[in-house]
Amino acid sequence: MKALMKMTKSVKPAEVEKKWHLIDADGLVVGRLASIIANILRGKHKPIFTPHVDCGDHVVVINADKVKFTGRKLDQKIYYKHTGYAGGLKEITAGKVLEGRFPERVLEKAVERMVPRGPLGRQQMRALHLYNGIDHPHAGQSPEPLDVGAMNRKNKVGA
Repeated sequence: MKALMKMTKSVKPAEVEKKWHLIDADGLVVGRLASIIANILRGKHKPIFTPHVDCGDHVVVINADKVKFTGRKLDQKIYYKHTGYAGGLKEITAGKVLEGRFPERVLEKAVERMVPRGPLGRQQMRALHLYNGIDHPHAGQSPEPLDVGAMNRKNKVGA
């Protein structure tokens, strides 16, 4: 008698259904929020997850400028960039980025560094939509609200 064969089914890109999620980032910690967003963008929360296919969902984040850091990271965390010229290494603290013109870039860079590098990661990052206020132009897609605060409390040790 033949034993039962267990086979993993790889999903094709045409078979993927993309949903829309809405996250209010007001008062949430950057790293914890970024890891949840990265998992949703990759599709790891779905049972049909396939590593080489974009099976993630769209994520709309409002109040992206109201995220917070723990400890003294606001003053001590430094972002580096290079101009391309000799001696052109520039640095800026996380606090100055949040006070600056594009504060949503703190969360965008945190998520970007958690998804794969290459064409697949760039395709998944296109499904991330960050907005500073509570207004967003994706109401037509009717994104379902996601309670990330409850997910953080559930995953913390001792809670």
